Amino acid sequence: MSESDFPPEHRPVDLYLGLLRTRMDTEDYRQLLGVVEPVLRAIEEQRMPPVDFALGGEQGEGLSQEVRDEAALVIAAAVTGRLDNEVVEIDLEGSGPIRVITDADTAADPVRLGEIADYIRERHRQDEELRGIAEVSDLPTDF
Repeated sequence: MSESDFPPEHRPVDLYLGLLRTRMDTEDYRQLLGVVEPVLRAIEEQRMPPVDFALGGEQGEGLSQEVRDEAALVIAAAVTGRLDNEVVEIDLEGSGPIRVITDADTAADPVRLGEIADYIRERHRQDEELRGIAEVSDLPTDF
C-alpha cells in the first residue's frame, strides 16, 4: 500500500501534523501551516514548489528556528513518507553551520555525515566557481 492509498488522516505527514498541533504553541503551529501548506499542496499536485519554497524570502522572515526545523521535517515526511527524519547541524569550516534533514540512521553515523559535509562543500565550491564565470561573462549570478 503506497502513501496515496492511505486515507488522508493516516498519511505520515498528517500524523506528524497532528502531533505538532498538540505539541506546539498555537501561534507557532499557525505559522508552520502557513509555511508548509503551499508546499504540501504542490507535492500533492505533483508540481515543484519554488526552489526556495516557504522558508526563504518574505515568508520565512520572523520564523523561529523551531518552526523552520519543524516545517522542514513536515515536508520531509510528505516527500519520504517517513517519520524518523531528523534535523542535523553540520559545521562547514569557513561557511559556518548548516542544517540538513536526514533519516535517523544517517544522523547517527558520523562517517555518513562527513560524506554529506564533503558533498555540500564541493557543491558550494562549484557554485562559487560558476558565479565567478557568470560574473566575468556579464551573466546573472543569482542562481
